[in-house]
Amino acid sequence: MKTLLPVAMLFGLPCIPATVQATRAVIYQAESAQINPGRAEVVAQASFKDGRGAALKAGLVAAHPLDNVPPDLVFTVNEPTAGRFVLKTFTAVDAAGAEMMRRANSKHASLFADVQIGSQRPTRRVIFVPWSAPESCTQVLGIFDLTHGAQAIKVWLPPHVRLDRLEVHPYRAPAVPKAADSYRPAVQPPSSHPRLWVTTNALASVRSRLDAPEHAAQWRAVRKLANKSLNISFPDDSEMAYNTPLEHAAAAKAFVYLMSGDKTHGLEAVRLMREYLSHVSFGNLLDITRETGAAIYIAALVYDWCHALCTPADRAILRRHMMRLSEEMECGWPPFKGSVVNGHGNEAMINRDLLAMSIALHDEDPVPYRYCAYRLLEELVPMRRFEYQSPRHNQGISYAAYRFGWEMHAAWLFRRMADREVFDPNIKSVPRYWLNMRLPNGEMLRDGDGVPSGRHYSYAQTALLCYAYSGDAILKGEFQRQGGKGADPLLFLLLNDPALRPEPGLDALPLTTDFGPVLSGMISRTDWNMGSNASHTVVAEVKGGGYHFGNHQHADAGAIQLYYRGLQVADLGQYQFYGTPYDLNFNKRSIAHSMLLVVDPNETFLKTPANDGGARFLQSHPRTPQQLHDSPLFQYGRRLSCGFGPSALRPSYSYFAADLSAAYSQKITSFTRSFCFLNLGRPDHPACVIVLDDVRTADPGFKKYWQLNTLQPPCRTRAGVQFHNSVNGVTGRVDVCVLRPAPDDRTIEIRSGPDVYDVFGYTVTPPLPAQPEANGHRVLFSPRQARVQDTFLVLLQAHDEAVAPLPYALTETADHMILRVADRIVCLSRDGLPFGDPIDIPVPADGTRYEIVLAGLAAGTWRIAGPQGDTTAECSAGNHTLSFTTMGGHCRISR
Repeated sequence: MKTLLPVAMLFGLPCIPATVQATRAVIYQAESAQINPGRAEVVAQASFKDGRGAALKAGLVAAHPLDNVPPDLVFTVNEPTAGRFVLKTFTAVDAAGAEMMRRANSKHASLFADVQIGSQRPTRRVIFVPWSAPESCTQVLGIFDLTHGAQAIKVWLPPHVRLDRLEVHPYRAPAVPKAADSYRPAVQPPSSHPRLWVTTNALASVRSRLDAPEHAAQWRAVRKLANKSLNISFPDDSEMAYNTPLEHAAAAKAFVYLMSGDKTHGLEAVRLMREYLSHVSFGNLLDITRETGAAIYIAALVYDWCHALCTPADRAILRRHMMRLSEEMECGWPPFKGSVVNGHGNEAMINRDLLAMSIALHDEDPVPYRYCAYRLLEELVPMRRFEYQSPRHNQGISYAAYRFGWEMHAAWLFRRMADREVFDPNIKSVPRYWLNMRLPNGEMLRDGDGVPSGRHYSYAQTALLCYAYSGDAILKGEFQRQGGKGADPLLFLLLNDPALRPEPGLDALPLTTDFGPVLSGMISRTDWNMGSNASHTVVAEVKGGGYHFGNHQHADAGAIQLYYRGLQVADLGQYQFYGTPYDLNFNKRSIAHSMLLVVDPNETFLKTPANDGGARFLQSHPRTPQQLHDSPLFQYGRRLSCGFGPSALRPSYSYFAADLSAAYSQKITSFTRSFCFLNLGRPDHPACVIVLDDVRTADPGFKKYWQLNTLQPPCRTRAGVQFHNSVNGVTGRVDVCVLRPAPDDRTIEIRSGPDVYDVFGYTVTPPLPAQPEANGHRVLFSPRQARVQDTFLVLLQAHDEAVAPLPYALTETADHMILRVADRIVCLSRDGLPFGDPIDIPVPADGTRYEIVLAGLAAGTWRIAGPQGDTTAECSAGNHTLSFTTMGGHCRISR
C-alpha cells in the first residue's frame, strides 16, 4: 500500500506529493522542495525517474550555513514519532561535474553539500563520488535524530550537482545472532586497569625497556608530543572535523602518564578526549569508518590507561560517545553488519577499535566485549586457522599488509589482556609472504589490488606487530630496513623487545617457497641479493589452485610473473577506485595477468560486459571453512605437486603443478599447468623457466590464448618473442621460445597501445597513464587449428643482453616432455599428473655432467640405472620429483 504525503513548497512553487513505501521510507523529490529562487532552480535530468531535479544556478559557488546564506533547498519532513533515521541522496552531475570527477584522483575530490536538520549543528556530507557514473550516485548521508512532527532539512548544494531526491528511512540496528546473544567468552578481561596492551603484570617489563638504546628515539618523540600544548577550541555552533594530531597527542599524554605516573599529562588526555568526542563529526566520506574507529580506539586507551584519573562523569561521557560513534561504524552497532573475515569488517573496526573499547568498558558494560569476542573468537579465528595453512594472505600485497596488521592488533590485544594466544600458531608464518614477494629493486611481485610500482614497498607497522609477536629476527631486520616508517611509536615501545637482535639480510631464507594447499603457488629465485648487488637475480612466481576469497583477490589462477633486471613477465592492472568499469573488466580479471584465456562467446562474468576468456570472476567471499569445502563457487583448483631440491635451502630446480580446471567455467573440461624453475648458477644465463600446459575444452571452437604480459615493447623472434627491461642502466632479456604448438601450428599476436585494453571488443582506459602498466603489451599465442585438446610448452630464458639464448633440445614421448638446456635435462609429465611407467632418457656424451630432473613422478621407490651404475631413490607424495647427476650415456628410471 502507498500513502501520499504533501511536501511544503516555498516561493510559490506547486506542492508535489512524495511516496511513503510500506517500509516507511519517505521519498522527497528535490524539485518539490522549497527552492531558493536566487540560487537554485529545477533542471532537466533524463536519468531521474521523473526527468527533473534541482541544482544551483549556473555560475554560482557553494554557500555554507555559517555564511548566513539561506539554504538552496528546504525539505519539510513530518515524522509521526521521534527517533533515529537514515538519510540518503540520489544525484547526478552535469558535464562540468563529470569532467571534474573524471580527473579526480582520490575520494577527497568528492562533492559535498551542507545539511542542517532543524536547529541542530550543520554538517557537511558527500553527495557525489568520483567513481560513480555521471548520471547516478546514491549516498547515505548518515544516521540522524528527527523529532516528532514537522521539521526542516536544509540543504546547501555544491555546483554541478543535480539532486533527484532525499529519502528518509527509519534506522534499524543490526540484529544480534542468537548464538552471540547468549555467548560467554572463554577469554575474559581482567578486573583491573590497565588492560589494553599492558596489564599490571606486564607494565613493569614495558617500563624497564624504555631506557634501552633501541627505544630512545621513539620514547623521546612520544614525550615531545605529550609535552606539546594544544590550542584547540571546541565550538558549540558548528561541527568539529576529526583531528588526527589531537588524537595522537591525547594518546601520547595518556602513555606518558601510564609509564611515569605524571598526572598532569593523564588529566590533559582525559580532558582532550572528553571534549573532542563531545564535538567531533566524521561525516560520510568513503571509508570514514577508519577515522571514526581511530577516535574510538584512542578514547578507549585514555579510558583504560587513565582510568584512575577519570571522574564518574568523565567515564560516562567517554562511554556514551564511544557507543554513539560505534553506531556510525560500517559494521554498525551491535557490530554484526557485514563480514569479519573479509572486507572492511576485517580491518580495524572490530580487530582493534571496538575490541579495545569493549575491553576498556567491560566493568561497566560486558555486552560490547561479548559481541566483539564472538565475532573474533568464533568467526575470524577458525577461518584463519584454515586459511593460514598457506603462509600468505588472500587479499594481496597491499590490502593484506593493511588487514593482516589489524588482525595482529586483535592477536596482541587478546594475548596481552589474557596472557594467552587465541589465534592458531600458523598466523606467525604469514609475514614471510611479504619477504618472499620482495623484488631486488625494492618493489614487490604483484598480487591483488593496489601494489605500487616504481618505489620501495613498506609495511613497517605490520612488520613490527608480526616480528614482536613471533620473535622473528629476519622480519625485525626487514622492519629496520624500512626505517620504521609509518609505525606507531607507542606500539613500538609497547611491543618491541630490544633483546631480539635483527637479522641484517634474507640469506637465511630458502630460495623457493611452497605456499601450501589453500592459496597454492610457488616463488623461486636465484639468490637473495638486493639493490645494486642483484644484477644477476631472477625471481619467478606461479599461482596455483586452492580457493578464491573474492574482494581484492584477482582472477589469476595459474598466472606467472618473472623478474630479471626489472619485471619481464608482468601484471598490467592498476588500482585507483574499487568497482569502476576498468577495475571490474580489466584490473581484477585474468586478461591483466599472464595466464591462459579460453573464449566461450556466450560466457558472462558476473554482471560485467567484458568477456576476457579468463578464470571465473568472483567478488563474494566465503565466511567459514565449511563453506569453502561445500561450495564449488570458491574452489579454484588443486595443487598436484610442489618439489624442489636437491638442497631445500638453495635448490637447483623448483617444480610446481596444479589442476586449474575448477578455476574456469565448464568451457574447460581439464587444465593442468606445470612450472619448472631452473637456477643455472651462471651470471650470463642465471635462470630459465619451463611452462607446460595440457588444456581440453568443451567445444573445439572455443579460442585458446596463451598470454604473456610485459612492460617494454617485445621483439618477435623465430621461436617466439623476446622481452627486455632494465634497472640502474643494466638491461636484461628474457627469450620466450614457444616449443608447442610448433611454429607452423600457431599464431602470435602482439597487442600494444590502446589495443592492450581492448578486452575482445570492450575497451577500458587505464586510470594512471604515467605508470608502466598503462603502457604495457600483451602477447597472445594461439593454435592455428580449432581442436578440443592442446599442449603449450614454453621455455623462458633470462640472459644478459650481450649474449644469445642457450641452445635447447626437445624429446617427446606419449607421456613426457624431455627438455635439455645448459647442463640440465628436465623430464615433465605431459598432463601434470603423477606417472609410474619407466622413462628412458638419453644423455649426450659431450663431457658435461648433467643434472637430470624428473618432475611428476608417482610417489614411491624408483630405480635409476645409468652410466654410473644402479641406485634407488624415494619420491615422496606431494613432492613428486627426483634429481640426480650423470655423465653421458643412457638412463632408465623405473619402479
